Amino acid sequence: MLTIQDCLDYCDLTDDEVDLFAAHEHIPREIASPIICSLVQTDEGVQLVCACLTDIVQNAVSSGELDQAEHVLHVYAEFRSAHPLTH
Repeated sequence: MLTIQDCLDYCDLTDDEVDLFAAHEHIPREIASPIICSLVQTDEGVQLVCACLTDIVQNAVSSGELDQAEHVLHVYAEFRSAHPLTH
């Protein structure tokens, strides 16, 4: 049986990426993990995750949470590096 960590490792996802996606979508991490793993299999899914992370950054900046915005920008950069668009 595969664990959540096995799934994340297979999809080149970090805990931070999953946690941010889960928080943004207001769903438990255990539900977010297979969803985000599925999303990163296509360019459209990668774009959706990028939009999610961008939204989190914008919300953090709007709320004055600049440390959070900086953290998410770092996570976003790592995500884009691991999941480049193919077109």
